[in-house]
Amino acid sequence: MSEVKISAEPRTEFGKGGARRTRRAGKVPAVLYGHGEKPKHIALPAREFAAAIRKGGANQLFAIEVSDGTQALALPKAIQRDPIRDTFEHVDLLLVRRGEKVTVDVPVQLTGEAARDTLIVHDHDTLSVTADATKVPDHLTASIEGAEAGVQVTAADVELPAGVELVADPELSVATVTAAPTAEQLEATLPEVETADAEVEAGVGEETAESSEGAEAGEPAAAGGEETAEARTEA
Repeated sequence: MSEVKISAEPRTEFGKGGARRTRRAGKVPAVLYGHGEKPKHIALPAREFAAAIRKGGANQLFAIEVSDGTQALALPKAIQRDPIRDTFEHVDLLLVRRGEKVTVDVPVQLTGEAARDTLIVHDHDTLSVTADATKVPDHLTASIEGAEAGVQVTAADVELPAGVELVADPELSVATVTAAPTAEQLEATLPEVETADAEVEAGVGEETAESSEGAEAGEPAAAGGEETAEARTEA
């Protein structure tokens, strides 16, 4: 993955208020840390950062040039997004050096087509690997070509580029091939739903009938009570 050059400005305002003002100015609040250095708070241009992440993914390498003259090579460690506005709220950037090994989570993509009448269940979308900080792959691949129902793709089946080592458990399940339900199986579930609805309706009907019977039974009692009262009065 090639590095992306991006400019940055030192950030002097902190807290929620400062972060909001930074975002309103079209920038993303960020912090640079690592290698035992004191964290450096910076602001990145929002559009340029978003474009780089869309193209290179969450492990995009950045060559950062801060306006105070400092330069840094960094990888995103944590990215906070606004799920409604789909904007970046804050970024933690880990300082790295060329030739340094880093541990990152890389997306896994399945290639090929499984056998007919099967479904693919994705168990894990990323795998933890170690790689050169300047050569982190944007994705890994695993083939499911012709896979029959019952086949399980594990981390050990994922293709690793040269220089990339697996950190995750080799037996970790990445995807499972299952048999697709037949039309008959799908239809067989429908009567169960209808039966359940009928039972609910029947239960409501019984409760209504019992309530009605109770009410009717209570009326004569009330009437009888009035007659008794009248008889006593007459007496």
